[in-house]
Amino acid sequence: MTIVEMLEQSGVLTLLGMGIVVGFLAILIVCVTCVGKIIHALGLDKDAGALPKPAVSQGPSTAAKAAAVTAAITAAVTEYRKGEGK
Repeated sequence: MTIVEMLEQSGVLTLLGMGIVVGFLAILIVCVTCVGKIIHALGLDKDAGALPKPAVSQGPSTAAKAAAVTAAITAAVTEYRKGEGK
């Protein structure tokens, strides 16, 4: 078997393998689409849109919390530095 024949055979096998994979993916897409339509037709997807809404906190915003934390750290560092000088 020459190198040209081996390259031809490998090319054919590559194309055959890729064709099989593409065919399988096409069949998979068709099946998933059909199952989705069947589920929608039977009304089994009613709870998909009924996700609970996240609770809105009534407390301070994130920026206000960050500012408060920064102020507390600054005050603590200032007090610590005052104590070092004694």
